Parts: sequence; structure tokens; C-alpha cells
Amino acid sequence: MTGNRRADARRTIFAGLTTALAIAVIVGAGPIFADDLALKLKASVVGASGPTAPMTVELFRWSTDVERAPLLAALAAPPPPPPGQAPAAAAGRAGRAGRGGRAAAPPPSPLVRLTAAIKAAPTVGFIWSDGPTGYSIKYAWRSAPAPGRVEGLPNGPERIVLVTDRRLGANVTSWPAATAAADSEFTVVEMRIDAKGAGEAKSSLTAPFVVDAAANTIALDKYTEAPVLLKVTR
Repeated sequence: MTGNRRADARRTIFAGLTTALAIAVIVGAGPIFADDLALKLKASVVGASGPTAPMTVELFRWSTDVERAPLLAALAAPPPPPPGQAPAAAAGRAGRAGRGGRAAAPPPSPLVRLTAAIKAAPTVGFIWSDGPTGYSIKYAWRSAPAPGRVEGLPNGPERIVLVTDRRLGANVTSWPAATAAADSEFTVVEMRIDAKGAGEAKSSLTAPFVVDAAANTIALDKYTEAPVLLKVTR
């Protein structure tokens, strides 16, 4: 009887420890609170034709250089063929086509390559609007502090670039109309915010995007000329 009681006690203690460990794991896997976020901002749509729900940007962490590299490479121009090889390759394709063979398929466009790279990238945060579904942030970059900048003190706006996996406001008719060139599955969002988190955001819905080679990031082309999409606050 004594041995059975000891065995029962050991089983009870083990069950309690297992339950405590399970609770700890569940808590550890839960949502990241504001104090643990790399960035948390509020945003409201500018120029909408009707009332729109406010948006919240919650970034768990910034993308690493390794994670950003495939997206930058997708937009890079392919290297030119070595001298003397292009005519031969063209002749070979023409010959195969003339003999009834299948011509080589053209390489995927930068937009197709970028879309695939975005889908494959890890999620580093979300942009939430009304409803339970958010927009996954697949790319998050910010400018390095200016030389001599004191953290927390304003000395020029901080530049932030985010890329979402879906097009912002795709199913919201009250949002500002997007250009035909913005008919893509993702959205590039570029922000300028001060030390207090207030500022503006523009997007690829109404402006083209490019690779900013100097900053080594995707960015909106001619940012100053693009219309403001979001008013940003902390």
C-alpha cells in the first residue's frame, strides 16, 4: 500500500509539472505585447471617399539583410549575356523553332519574381484593420540613425519601408482609387515619422517602386511627388 501511495504521489507531481510546462509553452507562444514590439503605430486613411476603420501596424522585428536579399534580387536587372553568346543562343532558339521544337519560354518578369519572393519571406508583423484578418508584413526596413543622432530626440524624420503580402484596401471601395500599375498582390508602404511616431505614409497603390541602391532597400520612386495615403501616429 505504501509503495502504491508513493507511486500515485509521483504520478500526481509529474502530471502537475507537465501541466505547468504546457501552460508556460502556451503563454510563451501567445501574442507579443506592445512592450515587446519593434514598432507599433496607428494609421488613418487620407483621401477616402467615406469613413474607414483605423489601422494598426504591429511589427515583431525588422527583416534581416538575408531575408531582404531575395526581394531586392527579384527587382534587379538580369546580367547581360557574355559577348558573342547572345547571337548563338538566338540562332539556336530559331533553329529549334524552325524544326518544330518548342522555343524557350521567356524569363519571369521582375514583378512575378518579386511576388514569389514576398510569399516565401517570413512574416515579421501585421497591419490590422477592421475584421479578424490582417495583412502580413513580409519586409520591414528602417533607415540607420543619422550621424550624431541622439536616440529619442528629433533631428529629421525616420524612413520606414514595409511590404505586405496582400494589396491594402483591395476590397474596400471607400479607399482612394489605385492606379492601373498598382494591380499587384502586394503593397509597398513607405513612411516618414518623427521621434514621437507621427508622420505620413505613401504606397505603391499610387506610386511606382524601385530599388534604392544607396539605402539598399525597396522604396517608392520619387517619394515627395506621391500622394499621402495614411496619416501615422503613435
